[in-house]
Amino acid sequence: MRLRYQKVCLESFGYVLPKQVVSSAQIEQQLEPLYRRLRLPQGRLEFMTGIQQRRLWETGTLPSEKSVLSVTGALAAAELDRQNVGALVHGSVCRDHLEPATASRVHCEAGLPADCLIYDVSNACLGLLNGIVQVANMIELGQIRAGVVVGTEGSRQLLENTIERLNRDTDMSRQAIKSIVASLTIGSASCAVVLINSEISRTGNRLVIGTGRAHTAFHRLCHSGGDEAVADGMSPWMETDSEQLMHEGIATGVETFGGFLAQMQEAVGGLDKTVCHQVGSAHRKLLLESLGLDPVGDFATLQTLGNTGSVALPVTMALGCEQGHFQSGDRVGLLGIGSGINCVMLGVEWHRSLVSGRDESLLGGIRPEPRPEGRVAV
Repeated sequence: MRLRYQKVCLESFGYVLPKQVVSSAQIEQQLEPLYRRLRLPQGRLEFMTGIQQRRLWETGTLPSEKSVLSVTGALAAAELDRQNVGALVHGSVCRDHLEPATASRVHCEAGLPADCLIYDVSNACLGLLNGIVQVANMIELGQIRAGVVVGTEGSRQLLENTIERLNRDTDMSRQAIKSIVASLTIGSASCAVVLINSEISRTGNRLVIGTGRAHTAFHRLCHSGGDEAVADGMSPWMETDSEQLMHEGIATGVETFGGFLAQMQEAVGGLDKTVCHQVGSAHRKLLLESLGLDPVGDFATLQTLGNTGSVALPVTMALGCEQGHFQSGDRVGLLGIGSGINCVMLGVEWHRSLVSGRDESLLGGIRPEPRPEGRVAV
């Protein structure tokens, strides 16, 4: 896949972060029966993954509830009239039900127009990036003026079910645990991205190129059961060959990156900053080394959010915008790698950040100095 864009801008972000913060140390406390039986050292989970904490939605939260908030925030940040939105894509693994599309409720409660094309897309950790490509293509072809891509990932059911089964299964060995560790790194978050025709953009954040590859010979390295994407009553269980998935995923990334970098060089003269999918510290270190990238130019959230699936890359970029990581004139690479194995990389010429962020842990007096919500314009 080789894409070039002239008319598409990545206009704004809206995100929501859950109230409940769960540390790796707290998870190990809940796994005390397993740790005691196998004589595992405390601190092992954070040491292996680099993840200090992750977030959880309240019990019973449906993805659409938070996706509505993310969409309305992103539209407010862009100051975009809802009547201009011609497409809504819900791209997370988690969804409300098998049918209807989760995008249906989001479309309704966000007040989007009736002639807006809506649907769900699912592709593991690449769902939102795939949605961005689809909406960008529609804008480039002149079919729509603007579109929104959104997703909400929830990790409570997977985390709680994994802890319960690990403690219950007395046959679980140290070797067997290796395929389960990834399930303990998953976090929850929601993020929306507004894409818009450059003629009506306030930012000029031009999406310039896109590329992708599929190495599906490795689709068995990470899998869960049949209907576990459904939020209502799900009891998920996931097994991952983390080490091989990391190496094969990075190998796929290396193959994709060569063509991506050549396209960026041709289109805008190079690459200054990056945002990668957030898996763990070992993955990030090896990926950046393999691609020859300076960690200083890469923005990461894995230590505090864990792996939030398809939301990880866009919400990390949104937080990077808020914290001033991206400056006017930066050439930014969005480097997505997902199980399957699939890879999508997008290049953006950055100028101005518009973000509406809602961190629910700040709303209940949990932290001593809460940061007010609102739009950030740089």
